[in-house]
Amino acid sequence: MNSSYTAIAKWFHWGMALVIGGLIALGFVMTDMPLSPDKLQYYAWHKWAGVSVFVLVWLRLVWRVLNPPPAYPSSMSPLVQGVAHLGHAALYGLMVVIPLSGWLFSSAKGVQTVWFGVLPLPDLIDKDKEIAHLLHEVHESLNYLLLFLLTGHVAAALKHHWIDRDDILKRMLPTRSTPKDKP
Repeated sequence: MNSSYTAIAKWFHWGMALVIGGLIALGFVMTDMPLSPDKLQYYAWHKWAGVSVFVLVWLRLVWRVLNPPPAYPSSMSPLVQGVAHLGHAALYGLMVVIPLSGWLFSSAKGVQTVWFGVLPLPDLIDKDKEIAHLLHEVHESLNYLLLFLLTGHVAAALKHHWIDRDDILKRMLPTRSTPKDKP
């Protein structure tokens, strides 16, 4: 059995980590800016990347179903494995729900999402100022929850590497070659 993730799984993991990190950083920067052409451009980029994450997470989930991840080390208790499964499920769920909440917010705000400036996406709901405000709060809160879970995810990976000294972190590193299954 493989003890490492596939190269494509690693690409999804690290590529999406970079995009999501950039989205979060851009979100903090753009919301504090005064209205300007730069702010509008940042919002457009944020929406493009958010839609991209929404598409990529579905592709990533299909890949994960077709290429199951390696089993957790036997040294991990069933409780810890359960917590890890729940954490991963929550991260995947947020990668779906956060872009969707942003798209709903944009629709309620009356600002259509146009993916990469060329593909207009349909508004999901009608323009409504009160719902837009609520959806903005939901979108922001979900991102804080994502930051909390990502911090836990990174802390757990580092704990496995430095304290448990197992291969949980190493098998997802992009530099580790993916061994072939042995018969």
